[in-house]
Amino acid sequence: MEGFIGSRGHGEGEHWLTVSDLMAGLMMVFLFIAVSLMRSASEVAVDYIDSRMEIYNALEKAFRDDLERWNADIVEEHLSFEFKGPDVLFEAGSEVLRPRFEEILGDFFPRYVQTLDPLKGSIEEIRVEGHTSSEWGDAQPKEAYFKNMQLSQDRAHSVLRHVFELLQVDEERNWVEEHMVAVGYSSSRSKMSPDASRRVEFRILTNADDQIRKIMGQ
Repeated sequence: MEGFIGSRGHGEGEHWLTVSDLMAGLMMVFLFIAVSLMRSASEVAVDYIDSRMEIYNALEKAFRDDLERWNADIVEEHLSFEFKGPDVLFEAGSEVLRPRFEEILGDFFPRYVQTLDPLKGSIEEIRVEGHTSSEWGDAQPKEAYFKNMQLSQDRAHSVLRHVFELLQVDEERNWVEEHMVAVGYSSSRSKMSPDASRRVEFRILTNADDQIRKIMGQ
């Protein structure tokens, strides 16, 4: 009886040793996966920072002497080229570009595309964004929001259509068709004052943005 128990105990020991080895192996696999994901996340984060800084520096170098006379800003945080001054952009309540804004875009956009040409591999999308204030005559807030939403969308489309026609090279037109969209935000991203809220932005989204979203989704 003692020999039988001892043999059974020995067998159980082998069984638990096997399970322990299996658990240790699984832990190593999980650790390897975790390290791989951390490394991927780290590499993407570095690429994200580097690509954004490269794009921002290129834009700042190309346009820093134009910003004041255009009443424009380059916002590093959003990789956004921002045109301000509602008295220059559009007539009140209209999506028709003022002549001065057409002149500015004629100077800006071909150079913008040329500046970004070496960096196209890092760019996922460029959004032409229309923004308005929350005001609309005597309209109630809800009605004003939706009226401004339509107006901001119409203005963004007007700008995109206008700059597209400025391009003379088919390759540039094809790239714009594939990467540029027009979006209206109404007053959802308003600023401190109504005039500051009325603006048009060219905002760049990089490939790294998409990669980070994918990693966060995992």
